[in-house]
Amino acid sequence: MNGYCCIAVDVGKLDNESMEIARTIGVSALCKCKPIACLIFASCNLREPNNLLSKKNKRVAVQRVQCEATRSRRHMCLGSAGAMWALLYGLQSQEAEAKEIQVGAYLPPAPSNAGFVQFKATNKDTPALRAGNVEPYQFILPSTWKRVRVANILSGNYCQPKCAEPWVEAKFEDANQGTVQVVASPLIRLTNKPNAQIEEIGNPEKLIASLGPFVTGNSYDPDELVESNVERHDDQTYYSYTLETPYALTGTHNLAKATAKGNTVVLFVVSANDKQWPKSEKILRSIVNSFQI
Repeated sequence: MNGYCCIAVDVGKLDNESMEIARTIGVSALCKCKPIACLIFASCNLREPNNLLSKKNKRVAVQRVQCEATRSRRHMCLGSAGAMWALLYGLQSQEAEAKEIQVGAYLPPAPSNAGFVQFKATNKDTPALRAGNVEPYQFILPSTWKRVRVANILSGNYCQPKCAEPWVEAKFEDANQGTVQVVASPLIRLTNKPNAQIEEIGNPEKLIASLGPFVTGNSYDPDELVESNVERHDDQTYYSYTLETPYALTGTHNLAKATAKGNTVVLFVVSANDKQWPKSEKILRSIVNSFQI
């Protein structure tokens, strides 16, 4: 792909109704550069996106343009490394919750964590698990959290069983505490060695340099890495991370844990904003520490 397929819209001409229509067709990753907002599509194979928009609302002035990739993460709306994921994160944020009930209503209690429940993924949960591309994983959550629907373009449903780019397996959130995402990346994106262990891909710093944008939702700067560790559980190696990410779409505070198994690297991300973090840090650390595959 030579660039990103975009629609350029005069932000000043978009009223609330028009913006909602734009979001409905997947145009939600608005770059914050006025007066023109670059709306990046996930694929250059989209046909006549401006026609799709004009059919719904004649008032939206749209033209199709080509965005150029950039190495700068702060001087343009979205850089080349994080641009696509920013779009996908934006699409996901617009999706309604899959279950409008707390997880405590349908998940079993965590054996040794009062107030938490246990989530164990099965092949009924996601397209990748059904396709055998991801090994079952598990973690704990506070019983008050809710599961959030993952947009089809994010879920990997359209590309299984041979996805070339990372996808979101599952997402849970609590408005007062934070967000959890399980992200899966094809192993071949990181190494040419089949069934490689995470140590064979590289050290923790090398791995997060490749997967950092999928933690933050847009871009990654090595200066944002506060701490990294190597853990071993049941013959499985995990890399764990603490990141302070002031420009992240996911939140200013991110905890992550990664491991490789089979043909996939699984990245478990726990995020919070400045308001959520002081009260929920202990809970979020318990969640990320519980992740296993």
